[in-house]
Amino acid sequence: MDKTSVPNIENDYLKDYVYLITDSLRKLANIEIVDFSLSIEEQAKQAFSSGYVLLAHNGSNDPIFNYANQTALNLFEMSWEEITNMPSKYSAESDQRDKREKFLADVEEKGFSKDYSGIRISKSGRRFEIKNVILWNVYDSENNRIGQAALFDEYDYL
Repeated sequence: MDKTSVPNIENDYLKDYVYLITDSLRKLANIEIVDFSLSIEEQAKQAFSSGYVLLAHNGSNDPIFNYANQTALNLFEMSWEEITNMPSKYSAESDQRDKREKFLADVEEKGFSKDYSGIRISKSGRRFEIKNVILWNVYDSENNRIGQAALFDEYDYL
């Protein structure tokens, strides 16, 4: 996946990777966040420009974000380059990281979970509470876990 530039028409909105994100959620939790009757490019465009926050990180030991839709970029006050080079743990305040790590490990084992909440912080230091987060494992076409993704549309600035 070419993560060097923000999803756009020239890179087909990273359609192949976004499809893995959305299809994994559909298979694990029977939740559809895009219109699967559209082409995968249109699905990826829909996901990128939607009003919900959609984030994903890779499957490394210290996961790094490798996808963020426009709503996520705006909320975290980051550019595509900034967010896709940031370990995902740094989206949480240091005193929230243990709670986050336990939740990620639980999801890794079970496949997905709903109703997570926690405090996050934007690039400028603005704190906000995310609510009713769905987190799930992302699988490739051969059913290998390649990362995790998160979805939410509820947050309050603190």
